[in-house]
Amino acid sequence: MDNLSYLFAAYTVIWAVIFGYVFFVHQRHRRLRRELDTLKEDVEKQKAD
Repeated sequence: MDNLSYLFAAYTVIWAVIFGYVFFVHQRHRRLRRELDTLKEDVEKQKAD
């Protein structure tokens, strides 16, 4: 039964790492999307001038 506790712990750690990575990638994607939108607005303003 002791081996099952190690298996459960490893499984939990792996899923926590996966969720952490997905969260990190999601946050980075949102930040890059905002930066891209800002750059697009700046280009549109320069074209209008």
